Amino acid sequence: MARYRDAVCRLCRREGMKLYLKGERCYKSSCAIEKRGTQPPGEHGKDARRGKLMGYGEQLREKQKVKRIYGVLEKQFRGYFERAARQKGVTGENLLSILERRLDNVVYRLGYATSHAQARQLVAHGHVMVNGRKVTIPSFQVKVNDQIALKPSMVKNPFVQAAFQTAGGRRGRPAWLEVVDEENLVGKVISLPRREDIDPSIKEQLIVELYSK
Repeated sequence: MARYRDAVCRLCRREGMKLYLKGERCYKSSCAIEKRGTQPPGEHGKDARRGKLMGYGEQLREKQKVKRIYGVLEKQFRGYFERAARQKGVTGENLLSILERRLDNVVYRLGYATSHAQARQLVAHGHVMVNGRKVTIPSFQVKVNDQIALKPSMVKNPFVQAAFQTAGGRRGRPAWLEVVDEENLVGKVISLPRREDIDPSIKEQLIVELYSK
């Protein structure tokens, strides 16, 4: 599967905000946003001289931001949008719910990993189980009452333990997920994600307007 393999700190600077793509580094002084501010990447920050984005430009930037937060490429993202548009309810909120229920995102939200990329690796390498069965597809959609756990051999992994210990206080866990067994790192989906459980800085209506043209 195709993946973005360049420096991810450039993505944060391009969006002008922290996307928390580097895990613990994003909370340290070595973070590119902390060191260089929100000046866009490029020769002498020439993008910074451009005027304020409006209309199509603003919609495109919002779509790019959300794709980068969840680590999804264009073809799959468009597929999610088309699926969200077919569902009942508000299309933008449906889209965010689908993205939130990706297994790699759930692993990240539960605190088993410090970034979406690390969570995706845990899933792809077969270290994550859903309802007792190994799942290796990062885009797998979880459902209410699903239990998400790590393989016993990974529970005491120092990287996993460090991520889990810091996640609760630093990032917090969304209300739609619950850790039911902290010792064995077992989480549960107790409800579908609601809009208030998702990053308030996301302007999903701009994405709907972009794809609706």
